[in-house]
Amino acid sequence: MTASTPALDNSQLADDWRAGGFALYVHWPFCAAKCPYCDFNSHVTSGIDQARWLDAYRAEIARLGTDAPGRVLNSIFFGGGTPSLMAPETVNGVIEAARAQWAFANDIEITLEANPTSVEMGRFRAYADGGVNRVSMGVQALNDADLRRLGRMHSVAEARAAFDIARDCFSRVSFDLIYARQDQDRAHWRRELNEALSMAVDHLSAYQLTIEPGTAFGARHAKGGLKGLPDDDLSADMYQDTQEICAAAGMPTYEISNHARPGAESLHNLVYWRQGDWAAVGPGAHGRLTLTDGRWATEAHRAPGAWLEAVENGGNGDSQRELLSLSDRAVEYLLMSLRLTEGMEVSRYLSHGAKLSEARLADLTALGLVVRRDDRLAATEAGRPVLNGILRELAE
Repeated sequence: MTASTPALDNSQLADDWRAGGFALYVHWPFCAAKCPYCDFNSHVTSGIDQARWLDAYRAEIARLGTDAPGRVLNSIFFGGGTPSLMAPETVNGVIEAARAQWAFANDIEITLEANPTSVEMGRFRAYADGGVNRVSMGVQALNDADLRRLGRMHSVAEARAAFDIARDCFSRVSFDLIYARQDQDRAHWRRELNEALSMAVDHLSAYQLTIEPGTAFGARHAKGGLKGLPDDDLSADMYQDTQEICAAAGMPTYEISNHARPGAESLHNLVYWRQGDWAAVGPGAHGRLTLTDGRWATEAHRAPGAWLEAVENGGNGDSQRELLSLSDRAVEYLLMSLRLTEGMEVSRYLSHGAKLSEARLADLTALGLVVRRDDRLAATEAGRPVLNGILRELAE
């Protein structure tokens, strides 16, 4: 038997995004150096004309404000690249441009990704003075040997110093760690994770090292390099250790790779996972906007020069806009919402014309992989490590 409800049309789903909120993503594409594991749209360059870039960001924000007027902005996120290489005047100018287009929520979250080098630490106070209230620091490892292997330009001592400064400047601080690194075992990871949690963070993102095609690590791995990577079983054990240690420290998982003290979850990422809307500016930025004729997927030109030239020539930075079908919207909601511990609203999923097989749900429930409570369906603790398999079952 299959659960289904009559599908609503695009006009009836015009307010569906409100369940997730509204955000602005700002992509800064430049880095001081390219990390060997990174497959993000980032570029190493010098002599950046920041005033020119600010003018382009302002133009794009004004355009998107015309597309989606009258909204309340819940979050701004400066991602990259390395946004902490932005001049404070650039960051502040972007925030003011957003304020000119949309009302700010009383609890708006304004996050900037930062690296813990001395150069970038020096800008923290100016960012805070301009309105940034949350910083997400790319620490990645808490031993110097692994930092060098990962191509990081800071030491553990610099990371600790940066964290102390960040706590003084911002009301909320998060940092990222990478596990399943070369020659790392469970004991090493457990010690490192406990050390990270002792630094009194309120949010931690812990990502398993993945070897992506097109990266320096990908090329090295293809040639037989990168010895000592953990096998799948050891990586799974490290994932489980992460869940247990973070929960014991009062920072349970709220999304597959993210842990937070209650109330410190990333509002910006929740907009993504709850299928809200977000305007996106900057090279390679992806956005979702629900307009009168439906929900649009936007993608900006990836090359910084091409994006900047397109904006300055009176056009816009988008390389494409695609109107999503109801089926596309349903699949996106399924894929994103089940990453969350809270799971998804079944009625919302079905309103897009999707179906859920009661037989498959029963099988997954019997295996202890999902749980359904009233209108809420979620992966269990046992189900989250095999979420991709669950999603394949449900999507079919």
